Amino acid sequence: MTTAATRPIPAHQLSSQPTVSVPKPDDVNPQGLPIPRGPVTASLSFYQPPADGSKPFNYVEEPPEGQPQRNFGEKWHEVTIDDLRGKEHTFTLDNNAFATLWNIPSEEYDFTDDEKIKKVYYPEVERLLLNNLPGAHKIILFDHTIRRSTPDAPRTPVTRVHIDQTPSSAAARVRLHSPDDAERLLQGRYRIVNVWRPLNGPVMAHPLAVADSATVVDTDLVPVEHRYPDRTGETASVRYNPGQKWYYWSGMRNEDRLLLKCFDSDKSMGEWGRVPHTAFVDPRTPDGAIGRESIEVRALVFG
Repeated sequence: MTTAATRPIPAHQLSSQPTVSVPKPDDVNPQGLPIPRGPVTASLSFYQPPADGSKPFNYVEEPPEGQPQRNFGEKWHEVTIDDLRGKEHTFTLDNNAFATLWNIPSEEYDFTDDEKIKKVYYPEVERLLLNNLPGAHKIILFDHTIRRSTPDAPRTPVTRVHIDQTPSSAAARVRLHSPDDAERLLQGRYRIVNVWRPLNGPVMAHPLAVADSATVVDTDLVPVEHRYPDRTGETASVRYNPGQKWYYWSGMRNEDRLLLKCFDSDKSMGEWGRVPHTAFVDPRTPDGAIGRESIEVRALVFG
């Protein structure tokens, strides 16, 4: 007998579907260690401007000789981070710039071969976005990043509050990835959405924190030159503001998906329509807990 896969339920639809509930969270991980739950106070790294007042920059790869990796600093603040577990239905991409989905099956398990990821996992992500983002009619998946918490990993969790895109870099992404149709696409609504998930959940170490975009003012956002070997893009750093409200999704499983909106051209969503985010060290993480592994796929969403 074939059992149908559980249909993913977007969080914003839960209020109209009272019979659907989030799976009951586990108390321990496969190691038998307790999974931290509930609100936590942790240190987050925020933007500190360059001492000389120059425009901030960051090199993606090895910087040129004599140049620092980045020319701006960081300032740590203790922040209360609430657990959105059990409150998933209250957050949406339009209102908060992040949203949750769960019970998402995948045919990709290894995540060690980039070409296989593009062949197997990318179509799953594309369908997920088309099915769950109202109005979306065209998706371009333009890259992905796998992060692992091992010392030799090419990419590790980023423990600095940031946003992946700015209004300028979002428009540049459209022109870069759809040059023949860019001007027409730029006349309509376009968004950049990251689809984030763990690879070895439940997440115990370096969970991802997100700020409710409704509590983040544009003056707290600082464009930063993101210097690649062949071009210069732009990301944003974030100044600390006590009015910001922060959340994390405790014990994220491999079947969970966190959608992060990095830009939205719809001005009713604000000038940027974005979600600051960062990995953080949860002081409650048990000793010996397995390090976090995750993948984020970045998508241009049109419509």
